[in-house]
Amino acid sequence: MTVAGDTDRNLNSSVEAPERTVSAVFKERNQIDDVIRRLIDRGISRDHISVIGKNFHSETRIAGFITKRDVILGGLKQGAAFGSFFGSILGLLTGVGVLFVPFVGTIVAAGPIGALLLGAASGAIAGSAGAGLVSAFVALGMPEDKAAIYQTRVEAGDFLLMVETPSNKTGEIQLLLESTGGEEVSTLESALPRQGQGEITDASQLAPEVRSHLSEAAQQTFIDRYNAALKEDSDEAKAERAAWDAVHQQYEEDDRGVWSKQKTSV
Repeated sequence: MTVAGDTDRNLNSSVEAPERTVSAVFKERNQIDDVIRRLIDRGISRDHISVIGKNFHSETRIAGFITKRDVILGGLKQGAAFGSFFGSILGLLTGVGVLFVPFVGTIVAAGPIGALLLGAASGAIAGSAGAGLVSAFVALGMPEDKAAIYQTRVEAGDFLLMVETPSNKTGEIQLLLESTGGEEVSTLESALPRQGQGEITDASQLAPEVRSHLSEAAQQTFIDRYNAALKEDSDEAKAERAAWDAVHQQYEEDDRGVWSKQKTSV
């Protein structure tokens, strides 16, 4: 039988590039706090830990969207007030945001998944047919049946934790999550995508959840505006927001949720 302490001691704390993403559902908030601390203590970069949940609000008094370096600025289309995560374990992660996801409701998304979901919500997935966490997860390569389970569990008030890890550490991370109460443990055969830093030279550098919701022409519009905005201000988050604004001004969504219909007047 493997216990949490044994699993912790077996984990190698050396920093390696993540190649896979291990996910699990937890029922209790204190389980999330515990496993995040264990992961960080054992050398897992906070940049590689993500959490999604609905029931953080009462304890952390969240009032809106909080931006950090790798989370898109803005407040979604309807705007957002700012709040505080001081004293919360989520404050250790690289970005925390509050956003509305169709079919699920208002969620808290912390870590790199927050940037992915916010990018999807502000530019691609929100408003599209089949929108929701399922659509976002499937776009990342997750099987639809597992994505549906995760959406149902988050909607019911459970918490989803995602850990990016080198492939040779996948089994150890799975054991750690299971030993700390994780359920529905699964592995995605890739790390979470991140848009490359700096100027974008071609569409292959776009994050999948961006690229898959833009036609080739819209991709070029996105890239051109992103690069222009980046020259004006080195803030990549603002540049991405400006790029989406340009797409919204020039294109409309088709019935597949792809921004492909050129507007007759812009």
